[in-house]
Amino acid sequence: MAMSGGKEDGSPMMEMNMTPLIDVLLVLLIMFIITIPIQTHAVKVDLPVNSPNQPQNPVNPEKNKISIDPAGVIAWNGAPVDEVTLRQYLDQSAGMTPEPELHFQPDPQARYEVVDRTLAVIKRSAITKLGFIGNEQYRNDF
Repeated sequence: MAMSGGKEDGSPMMEMNMTPLIDVLLVLLIMFIITIPIQTHAVKVDLPVNSPNQPQNPVNPEKNKISIDPAGVIAWNGAPVDEVTLRQYLDQSAGMTPEPELHFQPDPQARYEVVDRTLAVIKRSAITKLGFIGNEQYRNDF
């Protein structure tokens, strides 16, 4: 009752010859590889051109920072400015859509008179997004 696959008893072989099937599949695979076109992905990117003659806009469209150091120097994004230039920058940022955030950070040792004048300039410029940063340094004073 046992099945044998050998030729000694004269019965037919029970397994299929897989070699021709594998050969046909390999030929089909090679044909598919040859007939598939080579994909050439090209992404066109328009890079900005930086001209050395054009001055860079000091008003950032996302957020700007006004700081006052202990000596009373007002700085716009780290660059010292006077009150007239500060007003021009504020008017320019108030006219942007959407209006950028304005962060105000006076030094704890800055004179109140300079901080008050700067806040008056900010108020006259019709800025609506004003935030005071660095207030945590005064937490233990009161």
